[in-house]
Amino acid sequence: MLAGFGYQALISIISHLIFIIITWWALQSLNIDKLIKANHVIQARVLLIFLTIAIGSLVSNFFLDYLLWSQQLPSLF
Repeated sequence: MLAGFGYQALISIISHLIFIIITWWALQSLNIDKLIKANHVIQARVLLIFLTIAIGSLVSNFFLDYLLWSQQLPSLF
């Protein structure tokens, strides 16, 4: 029973990290230099990091929920 929680936690951590990395990679394609005020580069980087974490976590949560629901679906029948 406890090993199941351990595997679930490990899958969740790995999923979040993978989707955060993919989101960071995808956001690097945006040209946000035109949106940044002069001398506010650090603030823009922090915002980009927060956006990366937020979007990556949302996508990862969707993926993990979908995985959980697909595992629970056989109990319907």
